[in-house]
Amino acid sequence: MTALRWILTGWVMVCGAPVFAQGPDSRDLQALVDRVDARYAQLGDLQADFVQETRIEGFDQLLRSSGRVFLKKPGLLRWEYLEPSAEHIYVRESRLEMYVPAHNQVLRGDLDMMPATKAPLRLLRGAGKLAEQFVVRPTAGDTARDGALPRLTLVPRTAPGAAPSSIAKVVSEIQPGTYLIQSLALHEVGGNVSTFRFFNFKTDTGLGDALFTLTPPDGAVIVEDVFPQS
Repeated sequence: MTALRWILTGWVMVCGAPVFAQGPDSRDLQALVDRVDARYAQLGDLQADFVQETRIEGFDQLLRSSGRVFLKKPGLLRWEYLEPSAEHIYVRESRLEMYVPAHNQVLRGDLDMMPATKAPLRLLRGAGKLAEQFVVRPTAGDTARDGALPRLTLVPRTAPGAAPSSIAKVVSEIQPGTYLIQSLALHEVGGNVSTFRFFNFKTDTGLGDALFTLTPPDGAVIVEDVFPQS
């Protein structure tokens, strides 16, 4: 079953953050996060294709999948796995519906309760408030990456009384010129690593609300509260 939790994507202004040839200091990194947040605050909708590779701790073989993602503010998200098998995921605020065509089944539940092994949807929902949700850290090896894409390492903050995050860190790679998030790697506490690479970005195209509404096919089995609210 596909598990969902985090994603990081957004734009920063073309005239904004520098490309760090000698390794960014903490002020450069925080400025970049701030510009991502500022640009995302202006964004109405976004769509992109993605390729995902997941390495499970203790196994050598990579799990590969691909699909596309759609986002519309406020609070609408659609994530589709197309290969190797189809799954259609719809999010409104924190509630999730997942349609699995092979089983003609709709699973409904709470996004925040899903583990972070594949699609990182929670992060996308929170884009625009990254500075509130994460502590910025230097990325290991950046001092030797002359001419490479600038990267951000983000460590989730834990709210008082909340359970610790299953994500140890998120490492994102930023595209120069457009400053879109070109890739991100989710490092789980248990050792699993899921890497997402995004391409074919389109922004502010006027996506309609109907795109984010699941109409279950005739005969579909509806399973409620698969992932109960916390």
